[in-house]
Amino acid sequence: MTTDGVGAGTGPWLVVGLGNPGPEYAGNRHNVGFMVADLLAERTGARFKAHKSRAQVVEGRVGAPGVSSRRVVVAKPMSFMNLSGGPVVALRDFYKVPVERIVVVHDELDIDYGALRLKRGGGDNGHNGLKSITKALGADYYRVRFGIGRPPGRMPVADFVLKDFSSAERKELSYEVDRAADAVESLIVDGLDRAQSVYNS
Repeated sequence: MTTDGVGAGTGPWLVVGLGNPGPEYAGNRHNVGFMVADLLAERTGARFKAHKSRAQVVEGRVGAPGVSSRRVVVAKPMSFMNLSGGPVVALRDFYKVPVERIVVVHDELDIDYGALRLKRGGGDNGHNGLKSITKALGADYYRVRFGIGRPPGRMPVADFVLKDFSSAERKELSYEVDRAADAVESLIVDGLDRAQSVYNS
């Protein structure tokens, strides 16, 4: 097991799925972080509740029951994407989570659809949600990057990320979201190195 911030410890991990609130955005590529957060919450058996941090949260555990399981807070900021930093900092302060126990799940244009990259730190690559979080927290949190690919032709990036996944992509979407949720759990339980070796496709 790696020692890069991973361990049973006493405090929880904070897993933040990024997206935009509201039913009109629910199926958008930009909301894949919310989709992964929804599945993680479902796995804990709990329901999201409104939190004073301007986020919806679920508290539970991930990993095999017993010594290897970890406490988690799964959160979906209810601000819009480009204001995600405020709720994340409020959650960090409320739950007293150090930055090395924060995982952000987000869409990534520079990776093929469905591919994953796990990393710690780095730039925001023009992603407004990451930009807001990094401005508020610093850059040293974990990221689970879910590939959505580049827009076709000359479609502007802003239009592409705010469109729903295509019908062909939707056929694989539940599998890919499931795999991303597995990657989050592995990162928390097994450590970054082991999770990268399995999921960085």
